[in-house]
Amino acid sequence: MSKKVAVIMGSDSDFPVVQNAVKKLKAFEIPYEVHVMSAHRTPEAAAEFAKHAAENEFGVIIAAAGKAAHLGGVLAAHTILPVIGIPIKSSALDGMDALLSTVQMPPGIPVATVGIDGAANAAILAAQILALSDPALAQDLQKMKSDMAEGVRKKDAAVQKMAEEL
Repeated sequence: MSKKVAVIMGSDSDFPVVQNAVKKLKAFEIPYEVHVMSAHRTPEAAAEFAKHAAENEFGVIIAAAGKAAHLGGVLAAHTILPVIGIPIKSSALDGMDALLSTVQMPPGIPVATVGIDGAANAAILAAQILALSDPALAQDLQKMKSDMAEGVRKKDAAVQKMAEEL
């Protein structure tokens, strides 16, 4: 059984993006919890959660936030668990503000960062981290990669056929 993944978002308005991570975690049968915690409005709760995440059987934390997007850094500052940031497109700057806030962490406080609104990739990265100690999960990830490759081969064949018929 894999450790759990914590999916923390700065606001409930982030859930339409974050649900893509939850769907991937479910597909891999990875246990998870989803919470709303703010780096700015509930910093103590975020810090307390991160401090106790490892002892509460979490293996990875996913942090989704928009605008100033300090959530990933706040969580990473209080744990040794890997933290994956999802910058959320939620402002006039099309998520670039969140991307830069998430990726620009000081030395010693890494936050792995996926693309803007990249929740599915955050869940896949979390699964890859957990798969380092879970052979069954590693096998599921390998199957996903094989299925993706097969899908591309089928599309390639279909495009070649369309090109020949021109």
